[in-house]
Amino acid sequence: MAKETGRVAPLSAYPLLTFCLMASSAMSNQALNYINFPTKVVFRSCKFIPTMVVASIVHRKVFSSAEYSCALAVCAGLVFFAAADWKFSPSFNPIGLTLVSLSVCADAILPNAQERLFRLGSSRLEVTFFTNLYTLIAMTCTTFISGDLIGILQFAAKDRTLALYMIIYTMVSYIAISTMHMNIVKRFGGVAAVVLATARKGMTLVLSFILFPKAFSWYYVMGASLVLGGLLISSLISHQSSSSDSSGSLKRHGSERDIIAGANKVDLDDKDEHDDSAEDDIEKSMRLNLLSGEANGK
Repeated sequence: MAKETGRVAPLSAYPLLTFCLMASSAMSNQALNYINFPTKVVFRSCKFIPTMVVASIVHRKVFSSAEYSCALAVCAGLVFFAAADWKFSPSFNPIGLTLVSLSVCADAILPNAQERLFRLGSSRLEVTFFTNLYTLIAMTCTTFISGDLIGILQFAAKDRTLALYMIIYTMVSYIAISTMHMNIVKRFGGVAAVVLATARKGMTLVLSFILFPKAFSWYYVMGASLVLGGLLISSLISHQSSSSDSSGSLKRHGSERDIIAGANKVDLDDKDEHDDSAEDDIEKSMRLNLLSGEANGK
């Protein structure tokens, strides 16, 4: 296990993570200048599938058609959940669609790039620290140039409640990313992290429906069925594949033990034969010595 101190990955590996973080947020927000919010929700809900595709390319992971079907079902379920509250139908603008598609691609690359650093031996603390450091520098410069940084600081200075909310949100986000998200990416991979994030989004929608009652819609039923069904089947497939890998590993270890035991048995047999032949040689030499002694006496 990698230590939580020191840096393993080169510093040149972190600008990619910073670019993906900033590109995902910036292009997603800029897309709203050309498309409406429902269209953004449709595209952002489908990042599960691009993440699997990137994992197949970068990490050579193989996903079955059933797993892709589960991912499609989860994405469709989230769209149905959002569609129940839409007041406007999705709008399609080439520039807006390009921006939101690029933001989804950046979201798909980010967890896979983090997983790659973990495979190189980087620790969770290292990836979290340098990613946040680079992002802080980049966002401070860009927001200062645009004037947003000065504006939000002046606004927060006048409203203590807003400042408190900003501090709480920052702390909760850091804890969630550094201790939970990074650990999941490190132990289970980027695709698993996206699965959990998608499940979190579905749970948020369910809690929203419970805490803030809405008019009944069959879209909620279809969305919940697709999301929960897709996640359940996906987890069953993952459990089955892990069980198959474990049984295959046990069989391989058992075969190796049989081979080693057989080799040891052969070595013991050879040793016994060698010992028997040595005893025969000693007995023959003793007989020859006796015969030669009797001949000399005569």
